[in-house]
Amino acid sequence: MFAVMKTGGKQYKVQSGDMLRVEKLAADAGETVQFNEILMLGGDKTVVGAPLVDGAAVQAEVVDQIKGEKVINFVKRRRKHGSQRTKGHRQKLTLVRIGEILASGGDKSGVKAAIGAGSVAGVAVAAVAAKAAPKKAAAPKKAAAPKAAAAPAAEVAGVEPTNLLKEARGGQPDDLKKISGVGPKLEGTLHEIGVFHFDQIAAWSPAEIAYMDDRLSFKGRIERDDWIAQATQFAAE
Repeated sequence: MFAVMKTGGKQYKVQSGDMLRVEKLAADAGETVQFNEILMLGGDKTVVGAPLVDGAAVQAEVVDQIKGEKVINFVKRRRKHGSQRTKGHRQKLTLVRIGEILASGGDKSGVKAAIGAGSVAGVAVAAVAAKAAPKKAAAPKKAAAPKAAAAPAAEVAGVEPTNLLKEARGGQPDDLKKISGVGPKLEGTLHEIGVFHFDQIAAWSPAEIAYMDDRLSFKGRIERDDWIAQATQFAAE
């Protein structure tokens, strides 16, 4: 007997005893879980769901939480200024051993449902488990330290760049739109902040990059598009 089940947005044809890697489940090794989305049952008699088979289920034992093979993603950009980057990713998976295939009665078995760890239900299960965990004894309270004065917004976001200008040198700003991802609107925003020239951008430190990310409201874009390398090249031309 076999079943076609659905989990993690994928469909799997399984039989009792099969070892299967599925999208990460909210379950620990050794637990028994039940997959309730059964699309088809096969064997002596074939049953096709519409879309699911009523009462059918597949029970499985969680063997381990693992990671898949590394997937390499090569990022290349149209404007090639030496900004090619390789990114790696390993998908989180759950290794399960298929046990009993139920043609009926799955809705009354009482076995824990297999829920994806990244789903809303999976997050809720984790939250309930954390809430039910025994609380540690509270440490004795220390005397309250005097409150420090609130830090300026610039210190919270990072260090404000020291090379900002009130106006472009000689009244002639550089064409910042040459940088990948910078359009007329973003160029105008940079001018309002006080950035007019490539050498200003090329001189940004990591703290200044964090500050500008916060001011421009796009986290990580400066490093992702490698503005520093592009600005350095354009400043040298």
